[in-house]
Amino acid sequence: MTQIQSISKYMAVFGFASLSVLFSACESGNDEKNQTEVIEDFFEFQKFNLKDYGLNATIMLPDETANIGASTRPEVKHDEDGFKWEIEVGPNFHMIIDDFGEEKNKVADKKRKLKELDIFETKFLVDEKDFIIYESTLKVDGEKASPITDPKPHVSYHVYGQKVIDGYTYVFRSREEGYQKNIIDLMAKSIKSVQEVKNI
Repeated sequence: MTQIQSISKYMAVFGFASLSVLFSACESGNDEKNQTEVIEDFFEFQKFNLKDYGLNATIMLPDETANIGASTRPEVKHDEDGFKWEIEVGPNFHMIIDDFGEEKNKVADKKRKLKELDIFETKFLVDEKDFIIYESTLKVDGEKASPITDPKPHVSYHVYGQKVIDGYTYVFRSREEGYQKNIIDLMAKSIKSVQEVKNI
């Protein structure tokens, strides 16, 4: 082997090793970035296991640092063998879970019912197959009042999503009267975080 061939072989090996290190560093950087994004996304949340209440799932719920008056320990109301759960995290966070068994397309059904309402105007802020956030405005009938007497429109915000747990459909939703937008944004994160826990 000539000296030139030896140098070329050395450079090829060195180059391959450098690229391997570079790719490994990039992959490690991406993993760290993804992990950081997850931590930041649920910075003011706590993981809560629903298994003790008959649901094989976990959910991220606001903790006491979320600045919504959240209590340290979430409270779950559920009758044994019942089909409804209520999760309260302080006085300003009330989520409801409904068991719909083998029924499907609950979000589509909800959208259809909302569009049929005559007294409310519905605006979908997030519109996905299994998840919606919507703004509901009470329609005011009658002659237009003056700026002084004209009442402010009643606007509320709502979230509604479905999850499949153990092969059955569960709807996670805000209370009927809704909440302010900041509360619904937190509740939306909670619903999106629901993960089924597989029985081992």
